[in-house]
Amino acid sequence: MVDENTLAPKEDQDPRAKREHSTRELEARTESWKPPSVLPVPEKQDGWVFRWVRVSMRGDADNTNVSKRFREGWVSVKLEDHPELQLLSDIDNRFDGAAVVGGLMLCKMPVEKHRAKSEYLSREAGDQMAGVDNSFMREEDARMPLLKTERRSRVTFGDGS
Repeated sequence: MVDENTLAPKEDQDPRAKREHSTRELEARTESWKPPSVLPVPEKQDGWVFRWVRVSMRGDADNTNVSKRFREGWVSVKLEDHPELQLLSDIDNRFDGAAVVGGLMLCKMPVEKHRAKSEYLSREAGDQMAGVDNSFMREEDARMPLLKTERRSRVTFGDGS
């Protein structure tokens, strides 16, 4: 025997309740914990590229590297401009107010300058490869031609057939 009261919906419950009235937030899984990154990531800013620059290694100051990066166009980021980093100030106070973590200082550069630097370095690498190719092909003899240089790699699986 089936009790009719158990099959019928209660008066205060609508069997066709809309989804937005349900409590999905309560049923959501808790987010798993993961350790924080050693180097925090700053919030993105339009027109700027960020990079961590080495200021010391094994406790010894690396002024040469810092000076070189500053001459390239990198500028140090002030902690007051990025409160989301949650860092303590530099203990030595060599870089007053700068974002420094474990011998690395956060720096930024305008996107246009970074793009120009990348294009320059790509052009330099291409010129170097052209020089290597020219030097190699100079040794070519018509009786024994050298293979054309190929800069692609292929991956095969199995027996190769």
